[in-house]
Amino acid sequence: MAATLPVPSGTEDKKMERSTPRGEPPPRRQVAPWADTVFSLLTHGAAWLTLALLVGIIVSLFIGAWPSIRQFGLGFLVSTEWDPVQEKFGGLVMIYGTLMTSFIALLIAVPVSFGIALFLTELSPGWLKRPLGVAIELLAAVPSIVYGMWGLLVFGPILATYVQQPLQAAFGDTPVLGALFSGPPVGIGILSAGIILAIMVIPFIAAVMRDVFEVTPPLLKESAYGLGATTWEVVWKVVLPYTKTGVVGGIMLGLGRALGETMAVTFVIGNFNQLESLSLFEAANSITSALANEFAEASEGLHQASLIYLGLILFFITFVVLAFSKLLLMRLKKGEGSRT
Repeated sequence: MAATLPVPSGTEDKKMERSTPRGEPPPRRQVAPWADTVFSLLTHGAAWLTLALLVGIIVSLFIGAWPSIRQFGLGFLVSTEWDPVQEKFGGLVMIYGTLMTSFIALLIAVPVSFGIALFLTELSPGWLKRPLGVAIELLAAVPSIVYGMWGLLVFGPILATYVQQPLQAAFGDTPVLGALFSGPPVGIGILSAGIILAIMVIPFIAAVMRDVFEVTPPLLKESAYGLGATTWEVVWKVVLPYTKTGVVGGIMLGLGRALGETMAVTFVIGNFNQLESLSLFEAANSITSALANEFAEASEGLHQASLIYLGLILFFITFVVLAFSKLLLMRLKKGEGSRT
């Protein structure tokens, strides 16, 4: 028998190249002529459907809130009165509670999330990095009502005994701090709601920060370490400037989560529709908790319209926050482009 000689690799490819006339592209796979048109229509339809839903939500909120807008106008934003019996409504208490709890949440969550992301990306040993990252991400899967129940039954008494009472004993006679820490130390109020919100948004902000820190080119960090920079200097002068747009996006994601949270805040904020003082220990209310507590029992008329007015205000606040974050990100990207 004659021996079979091995075919050199690439012979088939060369045959294919010779079969195609020089200067012409290789033949394309035949596709139905209507496929691209259908795909384009589907993608355009999805985009326009999302925009139509957004416009529909705004219009429906405006129509539902119109009786309250016509009755109270912009004075609704600065009035603290909320009396369904006499049909006198103002949203300042709820607006203040929403903004204050979200501010406290960010004030706590941003540095904690930054520390978590820094530890996971720069300092954590290999055996701890993955399980700790998974554990932090699992916090985002905990239902908000569980956070609320835990905050009311477990965290509230601990806060009252070990935080609120010592703060009142230490700063009760101080002119400004005394007013800030006045009120009954019962473990519910604006401070408690802000801390619970911080615990809820930490997984979101930390996950985004960790992911953007990891995309920093290793060559940049190794060069900084080679020049004698410390870990903090590498993070502050190399990692953060390279990833600041992603960091800002993560913070705004956490802020949006805090502004829209309902059940956890409803459990621990106190649901009190009066603004007696600016104390962090006073029971208060938020827009989402007011809607959750009163909308199902609100009678048609000014009461229901005022609650929808609060929903429209929350929508506007969220829109302003997201628009501001978008402008900030565009400005940061523009600054990076001008430097390059």
